[in-house]
Amino acid sequence: MGVYVHWPYCARICPYCDFNVYRARGREAEARALASAIIADLRAQAALTGPRELVSVFFGGGTPSLMDPAWAGEIVAEAKRLWSPAADLEVSLEANPTDAEADRFAAFADAGVNRLSLGLQALDDEALKLLGRNHGAEEGRRAARAAARAFPRLSVDLIYARPGQTPQAWAGELAAALDLGPEHVSPYQLTIEAGTAFDRAVRRGTIVPPAEEPAAELFETTQAVLEAAGFDAYEVSNHARGEAARSRHNLVYWQGLDYVGVGPGAHGRITTPEGRLATFAAPRPADYIEGAGGSRERLTPVEAAEERLLGGLRIAEGVGRDEIAALALPEGRIAHLVELGLLADDPSRLRATAEGRRLLDAVTRALLA
Repeated sequence: MGVYVHWPYCARICPYCDFNVYRARGREAEARALASAIIADLRAQAALTGPRELVSVFFGGGTPSLMDPAWAGEIVAEAKRLWSPAADLEVSLEANPTDAEADRFAAFADAGVNRLSLGLQALDDEALKLLGRNHGAEEGRRAARAAARAFPRLSVDLIYARPGQTPQAWAGELAAALDLGPEHVSPYQLTIEAGTAFDRAVRRGTIVPPAEEPAAELFETTQAVLEAAGFDAYEVSNHARGEAARSRHNLVYWQGLDYVGVGPGAHGRITTPEGRLATFAAPRPADYIEGAGGSRERLTPVEAAEERLLGGLRIAEGVGRDEIAALALPEGRIAHLVELGLLADDPSRLRATAEGRRLLDAVTRALLA
């Protein structure tokens, strides 16, 4: 079982972000109350899960590296008290590469964090300005080097398919990121989400993202550079230098395991004797602190199987046919996707090929039509 902790505060809201986030300034007292509410929520949800092995704790956001490291330590300690921690428990923290946050890495390591997910997003100053980031490329490099000293495991996030980006420039940027020594790279294609500042800019015509074919070429460049450097594309947007470097927490999602979600807007999935339970926390911090506005929903077998399919097809190992039996997928439909080279010919598992994962939205639409 995993635990996801959502810390919703950010120093600045990025123009491409549609997550549940709030500006941090002026919310110091609320933040302390939120940390206490998260611990109370963990205790309440432990009553739902019963005894479990805890394999991962992930602090996401928002910008959890803005929180007091002592609070992170309290949350990790409580999770380890409530559930049995695995010998190789993974504790990840998302961080931005500002100097102020990088200076606090040692304190987070002392709090139990052993894996840092660093939001570099780009190693080009003009691109970082476009993306609305509050750090420069050199600051990002310094933060990555500091993280490599403070934590045994380092992952970096990068955004590609930016306006005007060429495959040659992107290949060079990827190579520069690899020189910083991460064991894990998450390259995300820029997606224009409805309601964001980028969405408004695209509709005004002030930002023009790459068309489908140039974006596909950038995707292929990503795969080629990372594969040549020894990184395994174990998921659509995640590459690891060997199996041990894979994100245990993200595999909890993609392999259909249980996870407790705490913090404003966090989701969770818990298997109970009555079926799979979806939990939803109140999105507003004030409501979450007061214990109001959350909900729980029992998934039908078909809904649970559909979630399992959507997650399982993202990873190279796919999903067992027995795990999605409730969907009653027609064999002819599967056979057609195998003939097209989008699914592997495997009688026991549904596995997308490399080409199938590149076209995963179309594959899942075809399966679930």
